[in-house]
Amino acid sequence: MRVGSGGAVRGPGSWARRAAVAAAVAGVAAAAVLLPSTASARPAPTAPAAAPAPTWAPREGAAVHPGVGTTTQGGGACTSNFVFRGGDGSVYLGQAAHCAGTGQSSETDGCTSATMPAGTAVTVRGDRGFTATGTMVYSSWVTMQRRGETDPTTCAYNDFALVKLPPEAVAVTNPTVPWFGGPTGVATGGLPEGAQTFSYGNSPVRGGVSALSPKAGVSAGDVGDGWGHIVYTVSPGVPGDSGSAFLDSSGRAIGLLSTLNLAPLPVSNGVSDLSRVLAYANTHGDLGDLSLVDGTAPFTSTPPGVAVEDLAPPAGPPVGAAS
Repeated sequence: MRVGSGGAVRGPGSWARRAAVAAAVAGVAAAAVLLPSTASARPAPTAPAAAPAPTWAPREGAAVHPGVGTTTQGGGACTSNFVFRGGDGSVYLGQAAHCAGTGQSSETDGCTSATMPAGTAVTVRGDRGFTATGTMVYSSWVTMQRRGETDPTTCAYNDFALVKLPPEAVAVTNPTVPWFGGPTGVATGGLPEGAQTFSYGNSPVRGGVSALSPKAGVSAGDVGDGWGHIVYTVSPGVPGDSGSAFLDSSGRAIGLLSTLNLAPLPVSNGVSDLSRVLAYANTHGDLGDLSLVDGTAPFTSTPPGVAVEDLAPPAGPPVGAAS
């Protein structure tokens, strides 16, 4: 049984919601041609200039970064995952699509579950009291329902949304994952059984105790033909951790927290694969070419300030349990 993840906080005492390119544009060279006197010469087409990259805020002083909290109007409170850019230069913060869900926590099928629409306001709760209002401009759930998606695996594991940040939030954003650094790109090879993974949660249930946020985990294997991964962490996701970023042992972005699994592996977390959900957004979304923004600091699996025993991978389930 899969339920909304250690996920979106929807109210006091409630559990959360559910819970797997940039195109280079070549310039066009135009040769001079003599035209008949009755024809007018047309200027050669030119490639649009790429939007300049933002100047990211310093890592230590950034108010907005992967792992800050989000609250979706009509939905729940969650944790953001990574920073993304569009081809037009827009900056987005990732979260789980089910953070905008309006149904029961047991509704985990993105093709049938009730959800707030694109355009819904999202409050971004940054560090040191910073808040800003962004807009959910993409939701895999909304997109799949609009398209009439019928593939059951895609419907079950495609759990990804993007919040467009306003200029005042972009100005104080840094794309680095707290504690661990990175990401160092998007992982495309899955998360094999036994592979180590690292995450950062920011649930309000922790009462602001940041030392409880960094987590190490171990994979129980891929599921859904690679659309998802089953993960055990030292402490499983709690309400409000939905959408949290997961990194592999090289610091690459592997996915985001989606579900809390009660069976067949109790107290494990379901992680949606980032390469799959991002590819779906690029193919079927309306935002153009989207890309992950790498962190400005290198990845480390042993961040300072975190006890080594807290980052030791847990034993996890018996070998082959996820299958």
